[in-house]
Amino acid sequence: MQNELSKHGKKLRGVNLGGWLVLEKWMTPSLFSGMAARDETAWCVELGDKAEWILQKHWRTFIKRDDFAWLAGVGINAVRIPVGHWLFEADYPYHASYGDKPYPFVQGGVEILDQAFAWAQEFGLLVVVDLHAAPGCQNGFDNGGIQDVCEWHTRQEYIDYALKTLERLAQRYGGHPALCGIEVLNEPRWDIDTELLKRFTQAGYAIIRRHCRAEDVAVIFHDGFRSFREYEGFMSGPQYRNVVFDIHRYQCFIREDVELDIFGHMHKAVVDWKNEAEEIIRHAGIPTYVGEWSLGLDLKMAEIWAEGAFDYPQAGMDDFQLNVAYRGYAAAQLACFEKYLGWFFWSYKTENMLHWSFRDCVERGWLPNRFDL
Repeated sequence: MQNELSKHGKKLRGVNLGGWLVLEKWMTPSLFSGMAARDETAWCVELGDKAEWILQKHWRTFIKRDDFAWLAGVGINAVRIPVGHWLFEADYPYHASYGDKPYPFVQGGVEILDQAFAWAQEFGLLVVVDLHAAPGCQNGFDNGGIQDVCEWHTRQEYIDYALKTLERLAQRYGGHPALCGIEVLNEPRWDIDTELLKRFTQAGYAIIRRHCRAEDVAVIFHDGFRSFREYEGFMSGPQYRNVVFDIHRYQCFIREDVELDIFGHMHKAVVDWKNEAEEIIRHAGIPTYVGEWSLGLDLKMAEIWAEGAFDYPQAGMDDFQLNVAYRGYAAAQLACFEKYLGWFFWSYKTENMLHWSFRDCVERGWLPNRFDL
């Protein structure tokens, strides 16, 4: 059961390709320099016609074939690729944040995703495609497309269009040898009704299964920032095959975590999260992976949406001590997450946030230099 996601029965050791087909200001601040925009919707609206050539250049240069080659070279075997609902066509429902532009998003991202699939196949990587931003935004975060707005669940046309996007993904890539999973919705907010999320997941499963065989492609859903017990037994019956539960684990977004010293962070990973992993594996009823984690320990990256950042104990360490701390924190998390079906680091690359940049973490020695030994 725990190896159903992978076509080849191997544990997924993967990396997210964030900040590429869905912009996040903290990951690529240069794109937002001098602008009021805080998310991709506002960015496209503010730039208007200029957005196309800037974003096309970003798509071509931010992640390239050499990056897939490098990932394969260090033993990574999968990538999780976030996409927005605007990926395919300019026929998405209107939202008030668009102003007088009914279709503000830049088109052409699907050709970039096509290329990503080709590179993944070339280098033997598996692909999980993740609907990261739904119409109306499902979480109020910049990664959902519209910061401080969470209206996806309030209009049926938004929900229906998200399902339409899942069908387009399944139709286009369902037969591709690199595809191993489609995630129906990333990080829906904690106060969206669980029963609505369950109905949406079941509808997404039915749509994806029209085009993707269970033995080839998993249907993945996120916990929505709530206990796995709210999903206990959900979609675990014989009529559902290759369904995967996605959890994200960070220790930098609440004061209780940020105020821990490095020993507290490692304790939380190897004791609290390890115990949680064993409980989830024992009781959830479906396989689970950790779709996002990082080495981030402070809120510096969150200053664009939080008022200031908390002081954190690691600030008093010298460079050697910090290197030891991050190696220890990385090892503690990996030891825990290896219990699951797999994991995906967030993210492959950032412009200036080293602890969130997989490549920088590997090259600095905080993460292992091989993931297949």
